[in-house]
Amino acid sequence: MARTNFDQLLQAGCHFGHLKRKWNPAMAPYIYTERNGIHIIDLHKTVVKIDEAADALKQIAKSGKRILFVATKKQTKEIIAEKAESVGMPYVTERWPGGMLTNFPTIRKAVKKMANIDKLMADGTFANLSKRELLQVTRQRAKLEKNLGSISDLTRLPSALFVVDVMKEQIAVKEANRLGIPVFGIVDTNSDPKNIDFIIPANDDAKDSVEVILTACCAAINEGIEERKVEKADEKAAEAQAESDEEEAKPRRQARKPRKEAAEAPVAEEAAEAPAAEEAAAEETEK
Repeated sequence: MARTNFDQLLQAGCHFGHLKRKWNPAMAPYIYTERNGIHIIDLHKTVVKIDEAADALKQIAKSGKRILFVATKKQTKEIIAEKAESVGMPYVTERWPGGMLTNFPTIRKAVKKMANIDKLMADGTFANLSKRELLQVTRQRAKLEKNLGSISDLTRLPSALFVVDVMKEQIAVKEANRLGIPVFGIVDTNSDPKNIDFIIPANDDAKDSVEVILTACCAAINEGIEERKVEKADEKAAEAQAESDEEEAKPRRQARKPRKEAAEAPVAEEAAEAPAAEEAAAEETEK
């Protein structure tokens, strides 16, 4: 797996933190220095943390599990949607629906409702509705699509959460913590990293910064998905080979069976003749 490039992070502005007066002391280990009242993040540590997170994400994807991406910031919406879609993962870029993880069955009902509306529209059930009623249904469908369309294929709880700006998405982080779902997060100098399992210290406001980190992480996820495909193909090939070997072995076993029966026949005859000979010998003795 390709390692993260320090120069790319530097060019993307990943090292720019927040104003010194807004910092969170828990981020001190990841701060290199302070310039003009702004904290500078130690990119050497960022490189290490990105690689750690990428390795973990790769293993999750390789096991066939789902990772939910969360970023509701205006400047990061497009990039998170693009990167998540590129690896076939669900994402949330609109308002985080409260209880999305802790009350997941209710969210699934809303997603099913959206699917039911589509089905009824397709089979002509709504053809007899008035214009006003049809407009209400259409608006309801559009609202559901906006908030839940990107997670419509998420049939069970995700195995991990990837969050951009853990401070803004603190409700999502709390829900994941409550359920024991690991959280990967881009953490700026004003945020608290204590509830984040895989911390990526970096600028979470700049689009370029978020993009370069997501590119590295999604590349790792894609590698995991491809490795899973290869493993499945190898398993199918091994099963096919085993079936082929079994088919080839059948004629040989059937050919051996008559020979075995032929070899056992004289032995059976001798065994049958033995009692008769013993009886004849006994009769001669009596006489």
